[in-house]
Amino acid sequence: MFNFGFVMEQALGHVTHYQNLKHWVAADGNICPIWMPVGDKVNDIWEYLPVIRKNWSLQVSLRARDAIKVARRTQSLDALFLHTQTLALFATPLMRQIPTVISTDATPFNYDTVGGGYNHKVGGNSLIERRKFLWNKSTYHTATAIVAWCQWAKDSLVTDYGVLAEKVTVIPPGVDLAQWYFPRNYQPSSHPLRLLFVGGDFTRKGGYTLLAAFRNGLNQDCELDIVTKDASIEQELAGVANIRVHCGLTPNSQPLRELYAQADIFVFPTLADCLPSAVSEAMAAGLPVITTDVGALREQVEDGVNGLIIPPADITALVNAVNVLKSDCPKRIAMATASRRIAEERFDARCNYGAILALMKSISQQSPSQYSVTSFNHA
Repeated sequence: MFNFGFVMEQALGHVTHYQNLKHWVAADGNICPIWMPVGDKVNDIWEYLPVIRKNWSLQVSLRARDAIKVARRTQSLDALFLHTQTLALFATPLMRQIPTVISTDATPFNYDTVGGGYNHKVGGNSLIERRKFLWNKSTYHTATAIVAWCQWAKDSLVTDYGVLAEKVTVIPPGVDLAQWYFPRNYQPSSHPLRLLFVGGDFTRKGGYTLLAAFRNGLNQDCELDIVTKDASIEQELAGVANIRVHCGLTPNSQPLRELYAQADIFVFPTLADCLPSAVSEAMAAGLPVITTDVGALREQVEDGVNGLIIPPADITALVNAVNVLKSDCPKRIAMATASRRIAEERFDARCNYGAILALMKSISQQSPSQYSVTSFNHA
């Protein structure tokens, strides 16, 4: 039996990753997990201390360190899994004692390239920025192994932070392919084309670009389902013809999956992203995807193969892309088929989460300095 500690960031799409990982860990009878979800708005000392209370990274990394220490009082840990590297900032002394996998969707350098959409300010005091860089670099180098969600992140780890390539395994978060499989009826229909948008942060995910495009002619023969956490959008669009807003839907829930099953095209004109789970879910659901060239999205959507890639914030390009797929049913079917195929090849939850657990089992009997991940390279 392996005693594994899982320290999981509770923000944005990381919550879906946490829930999916829990499912596949539970399916492995050889693992005794200790789950340590870490987020904000916790009534602890870090919520009130000056400087720390206003800094997400400091707060959650201190909470992660505290959670690991508490866990060790009741049970020895054979290995640790920390997602993301932010949670590991204060955990390096513990990582030198416990074989540790750091999991990341993006490095700080990656994040800087898409930071505008996250209201993240790049640059500032050069001395502080240098100290941040060295702190993150030290954290990466202390880890026994690193799991990167995408090649985009791995390339940055190697090039920007000097991490050995063989220490980094590319394993994207997976989708339960059985749960997200929906037989499609591609017979001609008189019903309007159904567009689906899923984005908790409506603005950053390009929701207003989509609304402008929809009002620019798409509303004539398309319907739009919007899934978001932003309740104000529901009020803003109440009564608007051919638009339905769905708030409060949870990851992998039946109502959410039904919307994917009923859709014809997944429209995701995001302004800033890394490797969004919603796109992987759309691919598993057999949908062509219209999205933008930001972050690692080209590792999900191959332009002209399983979808179309447009520039961010380009309303005209979005209208044209929808019209191309709307008017060419064979192309739409071919892209839908390709989406499912690519999901099966790259985003199979059973395979990908199994690879993470195999990696943890392999390092669990060795010290961090002894371990090499070469044989588990999933890239």
